[in-house]
Amino acid sequence: MALATTTPPQDHPARVYADGIYDLFHFGHARSLEQAKKSFPNTYLLVGCCSDAVTHKYKGKTVMTEDERYESLRHCKWVDEVIPDAPWVINQEFLDKHKIDYVAHDSLPYADTSGVANDVYEFVKAVGKFKETQRTEGISTSDVIMRIVKDYNQYVLRNLDRGYSRKDLGVSYVKEKRLKVNRRLKTFQEKVKEHQEKIQTVAKNVGMHQNEWVENVDRFVVGFLEMFEESCHKMGTAIRDQIQKKLIGEQSSDVSFLLQNGKDNEDEEYYYYEGDDSDEEYFDDDELNPLSNVKDQIKK
Repeated sequence: MALATTTPPQDHPARVYADGIYDLFHFGHARSLEQAKKSFPNTYLLVGCCSDAVTHKYKGKTVMTEDERYESLRHCKWVDEVIPDAPWVINQEFLDKHKIDYVAHDSLPYADTSGVANDVYEFVKAVGKFKETQRTEGISTSDVIMRIVKDYNQYVLRNLDRGYSRKDLGVSYVKEKRLKVNRRLKTFQEKVKEHQEKIQTVAKNVGMHQNEWVENVDRFVVGFLEMFEESCHKMGTAIRDQIQKKLIGEQSSDVSFLLQNGKDNEDEEYYYYEGDDSDEEYFDDDELNPLSNVKDQIKK
């Protein structure tokens, strides 16, 4: 049911106020502000943005700082004025101070500071100064954050490629190596699939029976992958051992050092891989070997 509103002013532009957090400013925010701006033929739009302290207290951590959020709003074409450090709950004193005629927001109830689930906009609705706007479905700050979380590993690799260090991204040494080797194996998997499709195309062109051709090719590819997997596993085991040594502060890989500590090198076999750290690869025992995915896909 539509809420009753007061008669708009005739002697000056309607001063409409919209407030929010506006974190990771997106087109959903912009559309709501556009609606507020177009509430009346002649509108002056004021936008209030809550500070970090208030937001973190009542809603939670933001991605952008308050200054970044204020600046994002200033660059929106629908906004005439930004009010920093906006209050969580609007009262008559605030309306009078900024000469606000209407408050624009979607009609969903937002909890105030009382702790009893009262609506933040209850007061302005009661006095007929509330203008309802519509939310844009499918986009919100929470949606954007969830997209990033969902594809977290890909964004970590993207930023590592751009020059960020693992420390900048809060990523462990082991995590960085795991992501890199998995990416290489995924690339290898894609190449195998691409070559298989090319072989199938050749089979069709030369008129051979497709099933017979693909069966022979698949047998060859799977056999190759099994040999590759065995070698890669040995290399991965050695690299994982080296990583573990680094993590616990063991810098030396000298066999004599192991003998001094009571370890018999005849009972254990050690594999070492010499190369730059950026090229180290290993398999995590807790993760499925991506090569297995390649073979399974070929057998299908």
